[in-house]
Amino acid sequence: MPASFLPKSIAQLTESTSISLAQNIQQEAITTPITQEPIATTYARQGSGNTPILLIHGFDSSVFEYRRLLPLLAEKNETWAVDLLGFGFTERAADLPFSQKAIGTHLYYFWKTLISQPVILVGASMGGAAAIDFTLNHPEAVKKLVLIDSAGFAVTSNKGKFLIPPLGYLATSFLRNPRIRQKISVNAYFDKTLASVDAQTCAALHLEMPNWNQALIAFTKSGGYGGFGQKLSQIQQQTLILWGKQDRILGTADAEKFKSAIANSQLIWIPDCGHVPHLEKPQITAQHILDFTAKVAGS
Repeated sequence: MPASFLPKSIAQLTESTSISLAQNIQQEAITTPITQEPIATTYARQGSGNTPILLIHGFDSSVFEYRRLLPLLAEKNETWAVDLLGFGFTERAADLPFSQKAIGTHLYYFWKTLISQPVILVGASMGGAAAIDFTLNHPEAVKKLVLIDSAGFAVTSNKGKFLIPPLGYLATSFLRNPRIRQKISVNAYFDKTLASVDAQTCAALHLEMPNWNQALIAFTKSGGYGGFGQKLSQIQQQTLILWGKQDRILGTADAEKFKSAIANSQLIWIPDCGHVPHLEKPQITAQHILDFTAKVAGS
């Protein structure tokens, strides 16, 4: 039975991995320096093993992004997926800041409260930028880093600062539109048949949570995640870069740039795959991550 804090439309899920994840989702009150009140933080946890894996979702997404990958990784490792501050089903209290710094602080206290040992940190798309930021600020918490079609290389201008009312609400209304969301989903896949009704449901469930639009506007106005540029050379952890060969969302040029910028890194291309290898090619993606997790440093 899914948790009571999840939207009633969770009953519309049809894919077995989606239903299973919905039944596994939990919430924990995480105390942080961001606000006096603890933040009700949503996550999923499966499996057991020596080194935990922590999965970080992309922009305007949730733990459901990892519905196909999480159970495969959990066969051999304790595996976590968490909803970042301002995203998914994690609480969006009106007085909370929704910025790169706040997200990183919240993620650190989630890690410290529930995991508290070095992790294999996996980030996809914007989640890759969040994972890079976390690794740079808390290197002791990250044993290895995995970037999946990651944002965070290119330096971008903060156009979001111009999202003032009513422009902000118009922008989020645009993103709420089912046709727009489906178009984004279709573009994310190489195999367009994977942009199914179940996939669309998974991608839209969190839109029903209180203050979804306000938090998204605040995050965008804060500047979100820009490029890390020369800071990438500071990453000492072994890093695995996985990239869909047919990524139409971010393109493919940044894959090689990440490999050049991060000294101890390797790049693996996923063929016949778009922007979301963890959804489109979950078995292949999981095997690469598990092989990387088991690899001895220097081998």
